[in-house]
Order: sequence, then structure tokens, then C-alpha cells
Amino acid sequence: MSNSTTVNADKPYLDNELACYLHTDKLEMILPAIQALEAAHKIQYQAQKLAYHLPLGELQLSELVVYLPEGMLAADIESVRKTAIKSVLAWHKGYLSGQKADIAHTIEVLVFDIQFKSDIEESSHVADKDNRHGKYKRLKHDFPARYFMEDLIIDMSDNGQPLQIFGWHDWQSILTALHTPCELWRFLRYRLVQLQQSAISHVPSFESEEALINNFVNSSTLFTQAIAIDNALIKYGMQDAPNAALIAMALAQRNHSPTSQMYQQHMQQAAILWSQLSSQMITTVSEKFIAKKGKEQQGNKPFTEAEKQQQQTELSHWQQQILDESLFSRHELVRTLYRHPKQQQSLQQQGYVVHQHSYERLGRHYVLIFYGQDAEGQHSKKAIQPNLAKIALDVATRLPIAELHHVIVLGIDFITEDKDSFMDIDLWIQPVDAMSQRERQLSKQLQRLQQQNQK
Repeated sequence: MSNSTTVNADKPYLDNELACYLHTDKLEMILPAIQALEAAHKIQYQAQKLAYHLPLGELQLSELVVYLPEGMLAADIESVRKTAIKSVLAWHKGYLSGQKADIAHTIEVLVFDIQFKSDIEESSHVADKDNRHGKYKRLKHDFPARYFMEDLIIDMSDNGQPLQIFGWHDWQSILTALHTPCELWRFLRYRLVQLQQSAISHVPSFESEEALINNFVNSSTLFTQAIAIDNALIKYGMQDAPNAALIAMALAQRNHSPTSQMYQQHMQQAAILWSQLSSQMITTVSEKFIAKKGKEQQGNKPFTEAEKQQQQTELSHWQQQILDESLFSRHELVRTLYRHPKQQQSLQQQGYVVHQHSYERLGRHYVLIFYGQDAEGQHSKKAIQPNLAKIALDVATRLPIAELHHVIVLGIDFITEDKDSFMDIDLWIQPVDAMSQRERQLSKQLQRLQQQNQK
């Protein structure tokens, strides 16, 4: 345990991104052992469980907030902390016994938040009250590997699914450092392996979450998936040679080169920018959908609950596709966007198309169409914007990747106003049914025959 701190309640971008993967409503956790302490120590608690269906597996996230009175003795704080953890573990064990989920593709996490309140008896909505002020006074406490070896013995075998426990501060540090849902999943898997190794060797594998995060982001495994996809793209004839940026970054990481820190900084900046652009794209799609439905409906009838639910489901699916990108994948997408102002003026005038594949998931393909400045040109916004869906279907037919599952078309308009430049991006995401290599070859042959007949 450490000291108490007052910190802002601003959420990291990753915290906001996880929201679109939320599978079910929150499940309230009833913890009798903590309830028994409420009267004795004048405490309150809130506990809930959330399930996030991430692309790599299911994240079961339990959140426990315990509100303690100001001035509580350190020994009493530690007693309440131990009781609270044991109570959650008992609840967790009972919950898992009634589940039939595939635990191999599930990660169980507890985020334990301890807050101090001087007016705890005056308000039953202390969390809401502090939210309006925008700040929380929290106890900074952590759960390094040594804690699970000496203070809390949990079965770390491969057969079970142990509960990984974090203090609030450490969890926020993880979300801030990792930026993407796929990197979060891989880190939690990485941490679980470290805990298992500590249990076997009886030597703690990490002393703090900060050190473990640093080890993870500086490991060469950060580029393993991107390298595998890069090789697959060469095999399919999608590119002639390995991605030069990927080679440079992976080698710098592997050799612990000073430039690796610069590359990491670039990836983190790109991840945040891609998150912002994704939010902008989804908001634009939502507004256009509402406007379109408004024109179709007579008398401006309000949306039914079923229509609202369908729209939210579709938007969440689209949002999940564009957010399911690794640090390197986001770096490449943003790098492609920011090459545009450096292109030749004639190319910017005409407009052009760039193909970019996801480096997180083989089969997710991007078509970036940079609108031409010539309003009547072939690649103008006027000509392209109404046909994004048609373009996506056409690209899906032509691509030789058997694993193809989504084609994402971005119509990009660079706008300059009063020396300030910004991007307006149109979005269309086309799901693609799985197709065998033979089916793709036949489809391409049929397409060529149709084009010859048209001629």
C-alpha cells in the first residue's frame, strides 16, 4: 500500500474504445463480507462485473470501489482491503462454477479502487457527487508478483482462470500506455504468464506494474503479428517486398536501439489520432443514417426502439472493425493519411487511391480514396462519395486473399480554412463472406468475361 492521491477522473482513450465491445449490461456483485463491515467501519462499496467481447477473446472485468471515512487507521484500511479481496475471490469462484464459457479465451480482471470520503454518511450517492467535481481522492495500492506469492495464494495453473488484480492507478497506467484493445489483451496474457512463472520459480518476475508494462512494450513480440501478416501479404502477391517501416521498427526493438523509443512515441501518437478519427467517422456515419431515415419516414415519425437498437448494433460493429488495429497498424494508416500533403500538386488535383491492409487481422483491407480537388474529376468527392459501397464490393471481388472478411473504404477530403487543415472522412465497411481460393479465381474469371462482353 502507498499514499493517497487526488487525481483527475479523465479517461484514457482505450477506456472509451472498450465501450463499443461491451457485450452485456453490468452485473451487480453482492459481497456479504464487505456488507458486514459497513456499519462497523462506516464504509460503502459498489461492485459490478462487465463483459467485453474483444476480437482476441472475452475480457471479464470486475470493478470494486470501496469508500472509506477520512482519517481511518492504516491497519484498519489493510484489514478492509484483505476482506474485500477475499470477498471478491469467493464471488468469482461461485460465478465461474456456473459458467460454461471457454476459459482458454477468457481473461478475468479485478480493478480495486479505494476512495476516502469525509461526508460518507451524508450522501448515498458519493460517486455521483464527486463526479461533478471531476476529482477523486484515492489510495494508491498495487499488486505485484510478490503479493500473489506471499499475501494472496491463487492457483496459477493453466487449468484454471485466475483473477488478475489491479489497483485503480495501475489499471489507468496500463490503459494509458497500451492504447489499443488488442495490445491490452496481449499484455494481460503476458502478465498472466509472468505470474505463473513466479509461482513455479518462487521468485517474483516483476516488482511493479510500471516495470512490467515497460518490459512488454519494449519486447520484440510487439511486432510478431504484424510480421506474420506482412509475410502473408507477400505470399498472396499483395506486395512485392517486406514493409520497410516494419523491418526498421522490429530491428530497433529487438536490438534495443535508441531509435526504438522514437518509434514507440510515433506509434502512440498515431494510436491516439486514429482513435480520434474513428470517433469522428462513426459520428458522421450516425448523423447521415439519421438524416437518411428522416427523409424516408413520412411525417417525421420518431425511431422505434428496434430501429435504434439495430442502428447501435451496426455502428458498434463498424466501430469495432476500425478500432481493432494494433499500434503498428494504426501507425501505418495514419502515416498514409499524412503523406497526402507531400504528394505532387497534380496528384492532389486529380485524386488517387491507396490500398492498405490491416497489420492486426489478415483479411481486413483498407481502400483510402483521396478526393481530387477537381470537382468534376474521376476521383472527386462528388463522383466517389455516393459509390463507396459499390467500390467496396468491387474490391472484395478482386482481392486474392482467401481470409478476406471486411473491406473498409475511406473517402478522404483534406480541407484548408484560414491556414488550418483538417480531414473530413467518409466511411463504408463491407463484410465479406468467406470464400475459398478456387471460388475467388472463378469469380475473377467471371468478372473478366463480363468486362469483355461490355466492350
